[in-house]
Amino acid sequence: QVQLVESGGGAEQSGGSLRLSCAASGSSLDYYVIGWFRLAPGKEREGVSFISSSHVYTYYADSVKGRFTVSTDNATNIVYLNLTMLATEDTAVYYCAAAYVDYPPGWFEGPKRRLFDEHEYELWGQGTQVTVLS
Repeated sequence: QVQLVESGGGAEQSGGSLRLSCAASGSSLDYYVIGWFRLAPGKEREGVSFISSSHVYTYYADSVKGRFTVSTDNATNIVYLNLTMLATEDTAVYYCAAAYVDYPPGWFEGPKRRLFDEHEYELWGQGTQVTVLS
């Protein structure tokens, strides 16, 4: 059973950068789609960045495109989310999640609805807080 543990959150000035890590233990991330979601006060949980286990496919929500970068290190089973040009609206608890998928590239085709559906992900980390100061 894969377990996910996030780290790297903290407080940062607007315009700054942070790197979040999601360490997977218990199994490799082969055949998984990994998503980063965030939950801000008073808002619904939002999917922001996604990557296939092969790290060939990535996708970003419009709200973070060009500012966030997701990557994986398959040797260490860690998924990273680099946050740059931070804005106050990026303040949230960030979660990584994993979904076991027979054909991960299929999730990155077409309308990509499954990427953003949190119910598709069976594994979740505990979350890490990111606070952006104005």
